[in-house]
Amino acid sequence: MPFEDKIKKLEEIVFTLEKGDLSLDKAVEIYGEGMKLSLECRSELENAKLKLTSDKSGGNEVD
Repeated sequence: MPFEDKIKKLEEIVFTLEKGDLSLDKAVEIYGEGMKLSLECRSELENAKLKLTSDKSGGNEVD
């Protein structure tokens, strides 16, 4: 799933949980799904940051 779709799904999860009309079991299930997506997004952002950092430092090298 693309990063943008993961963010959209996280927003939907937050909205659903904030409404508060779920059973505890369903809320826990959805919360777990949100945490998984959150970790995936964080990992993607960290990888992008590392790529940008390495590209930036790579371009400054003098032969």
